[in-house]
Amino acid sequence: MANIKEIARIAGVSVTTVSRVLNNHPYVSDNKRAAVLNTIEQLNYTRNMNAVHLITGRTGAIAVILPYINLYYFSIVMDGLAHEALNAQYRLILCQSNYAAEEELKVLEMLRNKEIDGVVIVSTALQPEVIEEYTEYGPVITCQDSGERRFSSVYIEHYEAFWDGLQYLSSKGYRKIGYCEGRQNGSSASIRQSAFRTFLSEHKLPFREEWIVYDCMTEEDGAGVALSLLDMQDRPEVLIITGDHVAAGLIIEARKHGLHIPEDLAVMGFDNQPIGRLLDITTIDNHLYEMGAAAFRIIHEQISTGSRVPVHRKLDYVIIERGTV
Repeated sequence: MANIKEIARIAGVSVTTVSRVLNNHPYVSDNKRAAVLNTIEQLNYTRNMNAVHLITGRTGAIAVILPYINLYYFSIVMDGLAHEALNAQYRLILCQSNYAAEEELKVLEMLRNKEIDGVVIVSTALQPEVIEEYTEYGPVITCQDSGERRFSSVYIEHYEAFWDGLQYLSSKGYRKIGYCEGRQNGSSASIRQSAFRTFLSEHKLPFREEWIVYDCMTEEDGAGVALSLLDMQDRPEVLIITGDHVAAGLIIEARKHGLHIPEDLAVMGFDNQPIGRLLDITTIDNHLYEMGAAAFRIIHEQISTGSRVPVHRKLDYVIIERGTV
């Protein structure tokens, strides 16, 4: 099997020049670069990437833990991550966990074993203390607020965002407010639930357990909520829904059964997804694309510099008023 020394001999250049060509170094003349590339093609040379990784101490790959690939929330975050990774010529390894802690631990073990350079956790079932144990092996960043931990994070303040959304609805005169949530026991979901219950209590607004629906993650789930509302004698005036896709499914199904939006039922979404823009859904834009992009930039900087100082970046959010409130 050909090696760098043989390529250098046949091409008539130094080993250093061959190394520079293999690593896309700019300071190589066109003639020498062409000679090296022609020799590589002639010898059918393939780099031993394991040896390269041992020499450089990097794999050029970052693992991304996300629970589901097919939910739009996560795909927007991934879009931001992938765009920045492409610019940096880094590979992303997508690891779907289904919120199974053992699957997430397998990815973190890859970091311990130096199979990857870092880990981006979009959403997790693991406790922060468990994630912290792996920070000695490389940089880790989460796309949620876990407090002042040894790993980095990029996030929005879900309590504040949800509170402002509820305040907006209250200012419109709505008193009977319902709530659709995704994973009931998720860290961000628990924060939003706390904001919801506290807001209703402080503003002396009616609270009904049947007005809170969990496990709403798809358009079909939203449609199911719309059908359940039809059977309620006392139903909410407005629903705040964590996900524009869920809100879209609810709106489409509600209209099929003669409900007018927002006259009979007002709707506020979350995430500012494309389907929300198409259906004119009032929503809270939590800048998911920028969340993914920022997560990659932070972890790439830490890999490049060798820094282990955690970075915690809070993103802004904005309420976008459209036609469903």
